[in-house]
Parts: sequence; structure tokens; C-alpha cells
Amino acid sequence: MKNKIVITGGAGFIGSHLGDALLSNRYEVVAVDNLSMGKIENIKHNLVNPDFRFEKVDIRDIESLKKVCKDANIIVHLAAYKIPRYGNAVETLLVNGEGGVNVFKVAKEFNCKVVLASTSDVYGKSEESFFQEDGNLIMGPSYIPRWSYAVSKLFEEHLAYAYQDAYNIPVNIIRIFECYGPRYHLSWWGGPIPVFISAILSNKEVEIHNDGKQTRCFIYISDLVDGIISIIEKDKLSGEIFNLGTKEEISILDLVYLIKDLSGSVDMPKIKFVPYSSFSNKKYEDIKKRTPDITKAGNLLKFAPKMSLREGLLKTIDWQRGIIKKEE
Repeated sequence: MKNKIVITGGAGFIGSHLGDALLSNRYEVVAVDNLSMGKIENIKHNLVNPDFRFEKVDIRDIESLKKVCKDANIIVHLAAYKIPRYGNAVETLLVNGEGGVNVFKVAKEFNCKVVLASTSDVYGKSEESFFQEDGNLIMGPSYIPRWSYAVSKLFEEHLAYAYQDAYNIPVNIIRIFECYGPRYHLSWWGGPIPVFISAILSNKEVEIHNDGKQTRCFIYISDLVDGIISIIEKDKLSGEIFNLGTKEEISILDLVYLIKDLSGSVDMPKIKFVPYSSFSNKKYEDIKKRTPDITKAGNLLKFAPKMSLREGLLKTIDWQRGIIKKEE
């Protein structure tokens, strides 16, 4: 009998790629998504697979979630609302908070493992050179809506350990650092890369928040999926948190110029620096540096990202160029 894995957010960017990989590894997969951000086109190639099922379910609907998760061995909880750059912190807090509570209630009822997708955002304003899983998590002020996402995911992390301690539910937590690749959302929801690629390919203005000197480490989707599957398949590592990312650090401004070079554009990008004070709520804080220590994942999971940023960007630019051509 095949292991049954439920993926919340299963029609989204990460969820759909994870589903593909699990099916190729002979798992039974149920993708759960309310399609607010996920897309059927991300999973349509799997709809004819007898080992795959899609259920349009909102994770805040616990009764529907129970029906879907019955007989599941593992729930990979990816569904989430992200940073409310332009407002809507209520949705971020409620979707992540209520959704997380429901996932763990269901896991308790059916006694299944939970792999919780968290975020590098939980490190907050830490000034460590490399973020370690046991390092301090330093949030900004409560009146800055930007931190609502980090707080909501931190709540889910604490909930995971509370359920593990109280009900012996096996859990693992992954803190994801800036994933990108084909099928990601082509807005700021997908991060800066899709926005920059779209602007450069269309010879439009590239908006950079603040001065562009903030640095990030980006991980290609296939490397992230490999890390998640390693966690799924190692039952003896329950209770651990893992950073999944790369150490290939780049500033946001340099990222724009790299994309320009890789796209083959002969024109210099038209850059517009957008101050945080111009955001609608006029209250925003950013993380200046976000570099993971992936030593733990390397030691315990044999996690070793293979895709360089240049290679991953070339693949992503080609995919995004194809999307633009379809829309013309």
C-alpha cells in the first residue's frame, strides 16, 4: 500500500512541484487548494494519474479538511498567506493561524506526521551573519504589519511543538529561503525575481524597494523539493527544524543586473527606487541580510543544492519568456 501524502497549497508553486516529485517516487498524493493563489494549470498534467487527486478545499474549513486527510500518512502544510506589503494583514493572520490550527487538529485525529513550511522571515531583525535553526528570532514592532506574516508562521511553529509534546504528533519544520522557478506567481507574491524578469523582458521600469542593497539567497525549486522529500522520508528526524536555502548571496540591485545580462537584453534596466514610506500603510520594515546556515540540513538530510543562481535564472527566464509570448 502506497503512503498517502496530503499537500495543502498543492496547486501552488511549491506544492505542484512537490506533487510531481512525490508521484515519481510512487507516493499517493492529494493536493488541497482553494485556488486563491494556486492554479489548476499547475497540476492539470497529473489529473489523469490514478495516484493523484485534487480537492478544492479552504484549510479554514476543518470538516472538509478532515474528509480529505482521512487515511493520510503525512500532511505537508504549504498553504499560507504571505507578507502584507500593501495591507490585508487580517487575512495573513487568520489564514495562517486558523489554517495551522486545523491542520494540527486533523493530524491529531488521524495520527499523521506534519511537515510544516515556515519561512526565513521568522528570523526577523536578527543581525547574525548566518541564520541558524536554534538562533534567536527577533520581531519588529507590532504596529508594523510586515511582521504579521513572520508572527503567524512562528505561531504555527510553536503549535507544531505543542502538538508534538501533548499528543505525540511527529512534526518537522522547514524554513524556506527565497524559492524561485517555473510556475511561481508572476507578482510580488512570487518574490522579486518574477517582477524583475517581467519588467526586463518587456523593457519596462524595474521597481526596487528602498536602495536595493538588501541581500538575499535564492534556492531553485528542484533543490527545495529534494530537501522536503528528504525530510518526508526520514522518520527518525521528527522534531527538527531545517533551513532550506543556499549560501549564494546577492544584493537585490545586483540581481536586477544579473537578470538583465542573462536575458540577453542590450538595454540597461530602467530602475525606479521605491521608498518604503510610499507603501499604502506607510509602515514597512525589511530584513537587510537573509543568509541561511544549512549545515544541519547538510549533515542530517545530505541536503546540497545543485542549481547555481545563474543556471536557475536561465531556466526561469526561458519559462517566463514563454508565458509572455502566450499572453501576446
